[in-house]
Amino acid sequence: MTDTARARKLADRIRVVVAETLQRRIKDPRLGYVTITDTRITGDLREATVFYTVFGDDEERAASAAALESAKGVLRSEVGRQTGVRFTPTLTFVPDALPENARTIDDLLAKAKAADAEVRQASSGAAYAGDADPYRKPGQEADDEEPGTGGKGAPDA
Repeated sequence: MTDTARARKLADRIRVVVAETLQRRIKDPRLGYVTITDTRITGDLREATVFYTVFGDDEERAASAAALESAKGVLRSEVGRQTGVRFTPTLTFVPDALPENARTIDDLLAKAKAADAEVRQASSGAAYAGDADPYRKPGQEADDEEPGTGGKGAPDA
């Protein structure tokens, strides 16, 4: 088994190599605005999973996925040439779920904001059930104290 630090360094290096190669060498017109977000590699350094996002609609995502699959051989050979490992890992491209998660979070935040606005609107004309400030202040006499009892409920002697 290999060192996890070595696997992490190799995964980071693969991410950089794939991103640079996509930018400089791959001239496929189907390839849209692809961003390599993360790379994970197995402990035996044999398989690398490359996560990517594509800016655009579903059609552009599908075209970019096909372009990445067709460029897999060129990318793997470039990874092997630049990393210098004995066995070049196989590359698997997986669309990253980051945009969908961000969209879900944005929807939840919009719902919370709408619920807060409803509560704010409902409470705008409301009045307090008791006093505005229900706490006793030092130096104020309470209404339930009888004069001359000293505030303890027992008569003064």
